[in-house]
Amino acid sequence: MRRIPTWQADALLFAVAAVWGITFPVVKNATDLANGGVPPLWFLGARFTLAALLLAAVFWRKLAKAPLRTWGAGTLVGSFLFAGYAFQTYGLAYTTGSKAGFITGLCVVMVPVLAVVWLKRKPQPTAWLGVATATVGLALLSLNDNLIPTYGDMLVFICAVAFALHIAAVGRYSGPHDPVALATIQIGVAAGLSWVLHLVDKGTLAPGVPGVQWIGAPASVVMAWLVCGVLATGVAFLLHNVLQPFTTPTHTALIFSAEPVWGAAFSYLMLGETLGLRGWVGAALILAGMLLAEIPMGGKSGDAAVTPGD
Repeated sequence: MRRIPTWQADALLFAVAAVWGITFPVVKNATDLANGGVPPLWFLGARFTLAALLLAAVFWRKLAKAPLRTWGAGTLVGSFLFAGYAFQTYGLAYTTGSKAGFITGLCVVMVPVLAVVWLKRKPQPTAWLGVATATVGLALLSLNDNLIPTYGDMLVFICAVAFALHIAAVGRYSGPHDPVALATIQIGVAAGLSWVLHLVDKGTLAPGVPGVQWIGAPASVVMAWLVCGVLATGVAFLLHNVLQPFTTPTHTALIFSAEPVWGAAFSYLMLGETLGLRGWVGAALILAGMLLAEIPMGGKSGDAAVTPGD
């Protein structure tokens, strides 16, 4: 592949972050059962299936050559990926898209902790400062007047933990395995888990809600399926894997830290959501913590990796 200038790679990755940001209000609309939406697990199954089929159609040769150990690693990574999206999608039913975007972004600052436990890597001091700053921001953003986190915010926080595990797992397995095959397998695993759990919950692979069938789904669901399946999962994962060699991990992480800002902007434009003064202060501290976690010291990039998206 010909060399791509770093600024072009960064610009395309910035577009990926914007696409991930728009998924917060889009998914919230698509899974709003009170207004003709579909169950979260059905939506995830449809989304991941579309993305997996697209990637498999393009990279089927890599999948055919992938050894069993790559399939095993992809299954583990895909399980973390599914957990992240599942808790995020359910959480969006009980919180705002703006708050969900910033809380999900906490996965970036959780990675230094996991790097110590799992990857045996020593994070730099700025990573711990980022964790502390983002934790204060999370409290301001998600705690109510009684200092009790909301149910939806707690679900999205679990999502952030799962995404952090996903990031650490990708860091652990992407080196020994083909990254494109690994990405395709993990998305397929996430699709399978979504369908299995939806079937257990609803007893059918159809949406399982009155008035919504395979054909004739509301326009908001169809739009969300296409945006999330094609752009936010299939194309975004492909661009990330292709463009990463042409920029630095720190560049990528800093660019993707703009995702919650995009999420808040699109949630305001599409849903009219606002955070309030305390919420914006908390969001700003979370974003500052994410940036601190990625500031290199002594010419070395941070250990934190980038978020897989929404």
